Amino acid sequence: MHRMRNGVNPFIGSGFSGLSVLLLLISLVLAGCGFQMRGTADLAFKNLYMTGVSTSIDKPLKKSLAVNGVVIVPDKEKAELMLEMVGEKTEKRILSLSGTGLVREFDLYYRVYFRLKDPDSELWGKEQMIEQRRDYSYSDAELLAKQGEEARLYDDMRAEAARELLRRLIVQKPGNLQAPKL
Repeated sequence: MHRMRNGVNPFIGSGFSGLSVLLLLISLVLAGCGFQMRGTADLAFKNLYMTGVSTSIDKPLKKSLAVNGVVIVPDKEKAELMLEMVGEKTEKRILSLSGTGLVREFDLYYRVYFRLKDPDSELWGKEQMIEQRRDYSYSDAELLAKQGEEARLYDDMRAEAARELLRRLIVQKPGNLQAPKL
């Protein structure tokens, strides 16, 4: 118990609460381990023209670009960099079978294809691909749950592909386009 002076608890009313002490300790631990919140990306361009087919990562990619101060311009003459979304593809492969020939595991693949172009150049850069892969166990007895899990895995792969595309755009410098070394 706390020692009270003149019947008054020194911690009550002194501005310290258990929650504030806990928050202080958590912030010290996080600062000490090197934790740093994700900031904005350092993109060498501020105007991007997007063309090509519509993909399922367009919306999260545009949101990430906007957060990082990049404006999607409707006119390619105003762009510092051009991005063409060539396409996307999903694939589901059997990874393993049971002794009775029933599917036990699947491999899921998500691929997005794109290429970049400097507005001053006549030629598009080499087509690039981002591939994401996940595997999951499967059971006919849990069909609805496994369908939901598959949909969540595809959503996760799309989100990761959008982040990877943003990382690839970070290394691009207008006027000096090249495929990043993987």
